[in-house]
Amino acid sequence: MASFVVLSAGVFGMIAVAYANTPVPRTTQDSVDDMGSVIYYGDGKSVLARLGVKRVLVDIDKIPKHVQDAVIAAENRSFWDDNGIDFRGMARSLWSTVSGEQVQGASTITQQMARNYYDGLSQERSLKRKIKEIFVAIKLDKDISKEQILAQYLNTIYFGRGALGIQAASQAFFNRNVGELTPQMAAYLAGRIQNPDAFDRTENAKNLAPTQERYKYVIDGMALLNPGQYGALPTKSPTAPKRIVYRQKDYYQGIKGYMITEVLKELKRRGINEEDVKRGGYRIYSTFDKDLMVAARKAVKETTAGLSPEIHTGLAAVDPRNGRVIAFYGGSNFAKQEWNDAFMSEKQAASAFKPYVLAAWLEAGNSLNSYLMGKGPIKAPGTAPINNSHNIPGGSVNTVRATAESINTAFVQMGMEVGLDKVIQVAAGAGLSEQRLKETEGKHAFALTIGSGPVTPVQQAGGYSIFANEGKHFENHVVIKVVDHDKVTVLKENTQPTQVISPESAADATFALQQVVKPAPATGGAAALYDRPVAGKTGTNDENKEAWFVGFTPQLSTAVGMYRQVLKTNAEVTLGDIQGATYPTRVWRAFMAEAMKGKEVIQFPPRANVGTDKNLAPKPAPIPTPTEAYPPDDGGGDPDNGWPDDNGGGETSPPEGRECLPWDGSCDTPDNIGNQRSPGDGGGGFDNTGAAPGAAVMPSPTPSGKRP
Repeated sequence: MASFVVLSAGVFGMIAVAYANTPVPRTTQDSVDDMGSVIYYGDGKSVLARLGVKRVLVDIDKIPKHVQDAVIAAENRSFWDDNGIDFRGMARSLWSTVSGEQVQGASTITQQMARNYYDGLSQERSLKRKIKEIFVAIKLDKDISKEQILAQYLNTIYFGRGALGIQAASQAFFNRNVGELTPQMAAYLAGRIQNPDAFDRTENAKNLAPTQERYKYVIDGMALLNPGQYGALPTKSPTAPKRIVYRQKDYYQGIKGYMITEVLKELKRRGINEEDVKRGGYRIYSTFDKDLMVAARKAVKETTAGLSPEIHTGLAAVDPRNGRVIAFYGGSNFAKQEWNDAFMSEKQAASAFKPYVLAAWLEAGNSLNSYLMGKGPIKAPGTAPINNSHNIPGGSVNTVRATAESINTAFVQMGMEVGLDKVIQVAAGAGLSEQRLKETEGKHAFALTIGSGPVTPVQQAGGYSIFANEGKHFENHVVIKVVDHDKVTVLKENTQPTQVISPESAADATFALQQVVKPAPATGGAAALYDRPVAGKTGTNDENKEAWFVGFTPQLSTAVGMYRQVLKTNAEVTLGDIQGATYPTRVWRAFMAEAMKGKEVIQFPPRANVGTDKNLAPKPAPIPTPTEAYPPDDGGGDPDNGWPDDNGGGETSPPEGRECLPWDGSCDTPDNIGNQRSPGDGGGGFDNTGAAPGAAVMPSPTPSGKRP
């Protein structure tokens, strides 16, 4: 007896010491309050994607009493009365396990909460862990309220279908919020806590018996614990309620994957990585217009239907008033091809780069009335001789006509006069990569002025915003703001623009770019919209390897670029007869017609007429003949000199009815757009008798931005 007493005292002494030395846990597990994040479309309401942990934390007062009762009936019927552990439950569990009739675990709700919520309690099956868990449960029961214990439990426990916590489970199984659950639904969910993964497998195999058995156990327990409220439940509702069909949603399918990826990239650049997104419970508001994303895909797919699958098209649309990327098309299905042509394909800009040269020219104090070389070739330092697709009769051309007809020699002259550093300054200020621009200068010198450098559609769409928005540029972005689970805005949109060029230079450049969207020999007539002014620029690279149209209204700037890549080798090859004035312009118009539908018609600012005339070529003497056609090229031989035709060869005028519309402030007489008539200038204006205009090209083909 003495030995037994001594032994017992020793055992209880050790237990007492162990209990006393077990601290109340204060540190929660890293993932205990993880919540998935939601990405919204630009309207702030429509959900683009839900990423990460399926958990939404809810307060106990938001969880109905019958939901609490169902969980207690399933997991710990003595919860309100025990002190954190249930010795009778342990004994009952041991017997049930031995007899093969296990229906209720040995751990109380407090014990389960302790190991799932607090740090320092592992999930290993050992006597040491179990004893420590018991001590912690007893201390927690004394330290915090039963309501808090139950709330922490219901927000952390796993129910299956990837759902952590009662709110996520309510959505996953019944597409309801927890406050909308019926007692029957609550009983079903509570029954799943015992073995959620196993129940997922059996239900996926169309075997509902295990979850039905658990459901019956729970409703019987509810009736036993509160006969007055739940006594009729077993008889009234003996069968578990119907659940919604479970489909594992892949948000990366289709075009959504491209949007999600660009959002995650931008967040990472701004300090929130993907793991933070999946666990942080953020509300992320993107810039994307859901309808216009669909419209962009439709414009590309329908317009290019029938073309080779090797031909790639990238489209990007940016609001010039704030830099938001409203829509883009970079591919048809992210799950099959992750490469995003709108954001990732760097291709030579060709003549679509010339507006930046024009802007630098105007910023240097030169006017649109200035005359430049209209006949090639032109020789520039460190650059192979550059020709035109067609020469201007008489050899001189004013700045407006040079822009409309894409005269290479004129833009090389502009670059030589103002300096490539000024051209790079404007282009980089408009959002193009300064590093790429300087690399191009080092490799190709003045060929930079006719578009030998690489750009992406989204860069070009944002770049032209300086013309649409009075010389101001907002950084392109796809995230408006990020709000955390405490409703604190942790990332805000940058609303401060950079003034890249003066409003007057922007107005004059826009005027010149409006002449591009006129009948041939201007190059972009097919882009004209029937109800509003448009300005833009075509571009076609050497051997027709890359083709562009970049254009804008005061509300939206959109770029379309195309190239062809051999499927087997990834080598870039010619687009054939595709030029900037053909398919890229048609895709642009198809998208913009939809994007501008119902929008206010806003006029561009009038021509500012700033700067002084800087004639780098002889100014022709004016003559009064208003209808004289361009005389034959006096250079002899092939007027195109073998350089690509940016007009597509066949599109000599815009669709019927769009030659000159009443609202078009830029549709004036030739004299008003700066083309003085002279024998050498061929009558000025943009009549349909001249040769098809051409695009900027490189002296030798050097494709850039190839996909790996």
